[in-house]
Amino acid sequence: MHKIESSELIINNRGAIYHLDVRPEELAETVITVGDPGRVEQVSKHFDKVEHRLQHREFITHTGYLGRKRISVVSTGIGPDNIDIVMNELDALVNIDFDERTVKRELSTLTVIRLGTSGALQADIPVDSYVAGTHGLGIDNLLNYYKHSNNEEEKILLQQFAAHTQLDNNFSHPYIATASAAVIKHFVEGFHHGITVTCPGFYGPQGRVLRLGLTNPQLVDRLTQFYYGNHRITNFEMETSAIYGLGKLLGHHCLSANVIVANRVSKTFTKDGAAAVEGLITKALGIIEHI
Repeated sequence: MHKIESSELIINNRGAIYHLDVRPEELAETVITVGDPGRVEQVSKHFDKVEHRLQHREFITHTGYLGRKRISVVSTGIGPDNIDIVMNELDALVNIDFDERTVKRELSTLTVIRLGTSGALQADIPVDSYVAGTHGLGIDNLLNYYKHSNNEEEKILLQQFAAHTQLDNNFSHPYIATASAAVIKHFVEGFHHGITVTCPGFYGPQGRVLRLGLTNPQLVDRLTQFYYGNHRITNFEMETSAIYGLGKLLGHHCLSANVIVANRVSKTFTKDGAAAVEGLITKALGIIEHI
């Protein structure tokens, strides 16, 4: 069996994977990811017991119990590049033997649920409401560094999206991945459903103008206007497609649930972001505990 070299799988002197600084036994099978390191405590304060508190750079991990459910909360920081680190290292923790440096014969499946903030791209999705992404559509290019394929529905959505937005020719090669059906079925009541677009930045890539001009000033309007069958783009942010894409390739069940803090159509912003995030955390934990 192929041995993974030390330059490819970096394990520190306490036997933990490099960036997350987590050992295999310190990770639960259910993982909540949050962007903001400060949000880890906002989630774990609801736990009945916290076993592990770990931190390295922006990556903070708390593992504990909510009732009988063992859960890890991991901060990812912002952007698809950080998701590349987190998803690969989470998978390594459960599917690579650290002593032998080989992939395990029997692979394990994690449930990874992102709880984040996002901007709505439809007028009927108000601030402080919740969105569960049916698909993650990436304009960030990350998944194009990995061998991947799409089912027929995904291929059609990509083709229609590229034709409508003209992004495929000018910016990147968009990719798409679908949420786990086994997880999203629990996130229905109180959640809008739709395609979540993942951008490689917060300002220009999301159509914001401060001092710099944009090469595609119609981007936000084109995203809002995209429809195919029953599919439409509900929101955009900076992590979902990377989680869905890598999660699918690695065999994990993934879902991204976001609270809307800005509506780019109505030009509104939440009046209390902390309360909005707390509402999502409380609602999601009530679901996750029983999945």
